[in-house]
Formats: sequence, C-alpha cells, structure tokens
Amino acid sequence: MERPIKQQIQIIRPPLAKPINVVIYLRLSRDDELQGESASITNQRLMLEKYCKENGFTIVNEYVDDGYSGTNFDRPGFQRLLEDIEAGRVSCIVTKDLSRLGRNYIQTGYYIELYFPAKGVRYIAVSDNIDTEKGDSDSMPILNVINEFQARLTSRKITSSLGIKIANGAIFGTYAAFGYIKDPLQKAHIIPDNETKGIVEDIFTMASHGDGPTKIRNELIRRKIPIPSWWIYKRTGLFAEKYKDQPEDVKYSWTDEKVKRILSDQVYIGNSIHYRQTKVSFKSKKMIRHPEEEWLIVKDTHEPIISTELWEKAQAHIQSRKRPTKQGTVQIFAGLLRCADCGHSLGYSCRKDKDGNITREFYSCKSYRKYGKDRCSIHYVRYETLYDAVKAKLQYFNAFAKLDREALISRLIKNSTGQYEKDIEISRIELSNAEKRLKVLDRTFAKLYEDRMSGNVTERNYIQLSEKYQNEQAELEKKITDLKASIEKTVCVEANAEKWTDLIGQYDNITELTAPMLNELIDKIVVHESTKDENGESCQKIEIYYHALGKIE
Repeated sequence: MERPIKQQIQIIRPPLAKPINVVIYLRLSRDDELQGESASITNQRLMLEKYCKENGFTIVNEYVDDGYSGTNFDRPGFQRLLEDIEAGRVSCIVTKDLSRLGRNYIQTGYYIELYFPAKGVRYIAVSDNIDTEKGDSDSMPILNVINEFQARLTSRKITSSLGIKIANGAIFGTYAAFGYIKDPLQKAHIIPDNETKGIVEDIFTMASHGDGPTKIRNELIRRKIPIPSWWIYKRTGLFAEKYKDQPEDVKYSWTDEKVKRILSDQVYIGNSIHYRQTKVSFKSKKMIRHPEEEWLIVKDTHEPIISTELWEKAQAHIQSRKRPTKQGTVQIFAGLLRCADCGHSLGYSCRKDKDGNITREFYSCKSYRKYGKDRCSIHYVRYETLYDAVKAKLQYFNAFAKLDREALISRLIKNSTGQYEKDIEISRIELSNAEKRLKVLDRTFAKLYEDRMSGNVTERNYIQLSEKYQNEQAELEKKITDLKASIEKTVCVEANAEKWTDLIGQYDNITELTAPMLNELIDKIVVHESTKDENGESCQKIEIYYHALGKIE
C-alpha cells in the first residue's frame, strides 16, 4: 500500500502596504539630555529620516516636543498630532523608540493598542522593533513598564539630589528675592543687592515702629520707590508688557499684599524656605501649595539683610495689629483662640446696658454663630475668665524661670519630647499604610491592563478607572514624601525650651497681659465647651499651646 506523499504548504504573506501619510514624532525631556547626545532631537530626526528612506516611506510631517516629560501626554506637539489623527491626516507614526512616545505605561499602552488601531494608524518604534502592522508584540507591555520605572527612578534621583543640595544651603528659583541678586561666583546662592537692600531695611524698620502694611505702602509710593518686578524689568527686560510705554506711576504700584509678603519672608534673616509648593507626582505638572507648617526652612544659608532682633520686633507688632472691634478696642486675644471641637476661631462679643456701657465681654465659636447647632456648640467663655486663666499660667512660668531656669528647661524638654514621639509614631503608622496601599494600586493597574486587553473591561471603564487609580497613586506618593520628611525632620527641643524660658523670664512682673506678649509666647489657646461637675458647678477646660513647645502639662 502506497503511503500518501506529504505536501509542504508554504504560507505567503502579502508584503506590508506602504502607508501614505507618514509622520515622525520626536521628544526630548531635560532628563533625557543627561543620557548623552544620542537622544538629541537632531539625532532622532536623522535616524528616522534614514529609516523612512530605506523603507520607502515619505515623511509628510513631523511633531516635536523638546523639553517635555514623557510621563504625561499634555505636550503641544503630541496634542497637534492627535488633532491631525482626528482629521484623518495621519496613517503612520514613527518614533525612535517607545519611550519617545511616552513613559506612562497605562496611557502609552492605551494609545498604541487601542486608540491608534481604532483610527487606522500604524505605529512604528524603530529601536524597539515594534510595528503594529506586523501584529502584537509580547515585549511591548514590558518595555512600557520599564520606561515608566525609569522615569520614576530618574524623578527620585533628582528629588534626592535636590534635597541634598537644599540641605547644604542651595537656593533655587527663577529670580532672587527682592533685596538680593544671584551670586555670580556661586551657583544656587544669593547675595544682598546694594541697590535694593536698603528698601527692605526701611520696610522692616517701619514695621518695627508699629506701622501697618497700608501705612508702609503709602510711604513707599510717596517716596517713589519702584516695586520688585520693575527692578527685574530694568535689569533683564522681562515684564516689558507691564512697564514699556506705560505711565511712570505703574512702577510705584505698591500694595498691602506686596508689603506683607516681604515682611513674612524669612529669607531676609538668612534662612531659605523650600516646598511652599510641589508637583502632585512625577506624572503630573499640577502644583499644590502647602500650609506653612509643612515648609522646609534651612537656616543661615546666606547673608541676612536685617537682624534677628529687628525681625522679631517687626513680627511682634504685626501679630498685635488686630482688627479693632466695633467699639474701637483691639482684642489682645484676637487670632489666638480656637474651638476645641471644630477648630474654628472664637469671635468677640459684648453686651451693653441702656446707656451703651459694656456690661459683659465674651467669646464664642464662629462656626456655631454662623451655622448653629448643626456645625458646633457655643463654646462660650467670658473675657475675664479667659484673661485670669492665661495670666495665672504666664505668671507661674515667669516666676519658675526666675527661680530655677534649668529646672524649667528640663521640664519643657521632657514635655515636648513626649509629644513629638507620639506624633512621629502616628506618622510612621500612616506611612506604612500609605506604602501598602500604593503596592496594592500597582498590582491593580497591572490587572486592569490585562482585563482591558482580554476584553473583560470596556475602553470607557478602563479610561475612567485608570484615571481614578492614577489620581490616588499621585496623592499617595505625595503623602509618603511628606510623611518621610516629617519623620526625618530634626526637632530642636532643647534649643526651643531654652529660648522660650529666656523669653518669659525677661518680663519683670506680669501684672497685665498685652497683645505683643501673648503673640510672642503663645501659639494658640484652645477653648472647650463648659460642663457641669458632680456638684453641679460649671467648669471649663482651657488649653494653652506655647510657641515651639506645644501644650505644657
């Protein structure tokens, strides 16, 4: 019996069609520049032109994003490319490699595997040997993940490097603070500006004499002192649209806010302030502003313009300049009182007799006064009750400081150390929880990507969920960074205790409370709701938090 002859069947694939509208996309970020000349825009262009010529492609357009990160797609060149894709003017996109298209593996995968095919656009990454017309590439998802990891690693290295430089006194910024210029002999360093430092000295001197922002502003205008941005225009030509061919009065347009900004800036006593605002994450350009307690202050980084004594004297007057009441009196507790339950400030009120004489003065929660019982309770405290309680505490510590300075310092150190240890432990628990959640999100991203490719998740749900997870991831990364900084921050407990003891010890006899005294010694006064004791008597807890020490038990 004859055996059947096996026939070899050769599958002949038709040659790939040459796309008509071929475009090239070039991208370079500042971080990529560190990798060498091979990543430059010029070399990318030469490489892609050579590739297209060898493969018979005719380039009809190019899109360039020079100096833009690949971690997000909010780039002018790429957005113009998307517009042309929507208009049907693009049939093939060629890049040097996958990282040129993007370093965000979720969004990069979306464009290559979902968006481009839906629009009939072929994508080629030359160095990575990716061509969507040749079919799926098993290596592409892995390469996208590696590219994002590289971006994350680079971001961390830069952040770490900047952190070291900042700790060593480096000051970064487009412009030096008013009163200073950038040091021509030392990078990331500033020196006093002989032309403008005298203006800063005058502003602080006026404030130390009790002049408020409005009075200082009017005096600067009267003396025809130019505002900070005019000096930048004079020296660099920037802000020309504001000053060129404009009335002369424009350069003297001082405002209360400009004066306040100078008076609150510690740069003038030789300190540098960092992290007033930061990016949400390495994937986003969005900036978020931080409260003052989260700023990083590095002391003695440059030559001060004013003395510490002048600074403190000016700050004491600034704090004591509170808005007068309708009766024309200035409340010495203004700005210090806080509600123990809702955290809002307490507002001053008074009652009068038929002749207009004040018979009772008191404070109550502003949130309660505005919204009622739905938000808080009254937290009523009489002025004389508060006054006597605070005066008694300050008199006690004033006598203690004079009687046994070292014993008081020792008590304050022990008290503060216990509080900080508790705060650090809470921060460590929050840090551990945030890091665990971030790992869960990383696994969730990978699973979501797999579900989309297998068809278990629709494109619409995929985009919504990925955006939600990325936002949470960015918030967690920011939280982790802040918590680590908080834990690592050195608390100078001993120095704070010595300084506060000397401050309160300088008063001869505390027989009367004043606004400068309270603002110099006290950070805040927390008022609790009054309660009844076992005998039916009314009692109320009042907690005093002192500057740099917290609550002293």
